[in-house]
This record gives sequence, C-alpha cells and structure tokens, in this order.
Amino acid sequence: MGLKEKILEDIKTAMKNKDADRLSAIRFLQSALKYREIELRPNPMSEQDIIGVVKKMTKQRKDSISEYEKAGRNDLADKEKFELKIMEEYLPAQMSAEDVAKIVDEVIKSTGATTQKQMGAVIKEVMAKTGGNADGKVISDLVRSKLQ
Repeated sequence: MGLKEKILEDIKTAMKNKDADRLSAIRFLQSALKYREIELRPNPMSEQDIIGVVKKMTKQRKDSISEYEKAGRNDLADKEKFELKIMEEYLPAQMSAEDVAKIVDEVIKSTGATTQKQMGAVIKEVMAKTGGNADGKVISDLVRSKLQ
C-alpha cells in the first residue's frame, strides 16, 4: 500500500472512530497533497513528492511550535505538537545522529573541507548520501560544529 492510500485509509479510520482532531490533521495533509498534485500535472505524483509534502508540513509545525511557545500560547503549541506527531507517522524512519555524524565525517574527508565557507557543499553531499532520511537541521548543526 502506497503512502497516499495509507492516508486515505487513516481518514476513514478516524471518521469511524469519531476522532475529530486526528481527522482534521490528516485532512489538512491530504489537502496539501492535492495542491501538490495539481502543481505537478500532467505528471503523476511520486512517493518522493508525497514525502516532500509531508516533510514540508512537519517543518511548518516545528516552526509554529517554537513561535507559539515564545508567545506563551501553550494551547496552540499543544495542538501543533499533536499534528506534528501525526504527520511524522507518514515519514520514513529518520537516521540517528551518530549515523549522520559518520556520513558527515566521510564527506568532510572526501571533499577536504576545512572552513565554514565550504559548509554548503558538504551539506549538499550529505543530504544526497542520506537520501532525505536525516533532518536538515541536524546535518547543518553537525557540519557547522565539525568545520569550526
């Protein structure tokens, strides 16, 4: 079963269980997928496109959580955390920080990077090697710390 079909099944399940909060979050995700599908026409949407949309939405949730917490709006932050948890169910398993650190070390050795100016090239290659299974912020932080 593809990711799109899983999302549709989860909508049906949430409707049957009368889980309004979960249903709302999954419908919001489905709406974002529909918009992306329209953007890609006439080409069909691939699994990578779907994962890209989910990643974008999880990033939006994380940003919103930090902003709400800064503003003291814990009620809205809690709602975003709940939606984030649901969105993360559709992402592939993320690599651990240790695995990412090993890849960062390999890339730094192979590229010969020594300064912060070369950080972009290192991050680009690490992202390619991890195949999107690592958080960009983790990669960025690791590369920055190793190139200081």
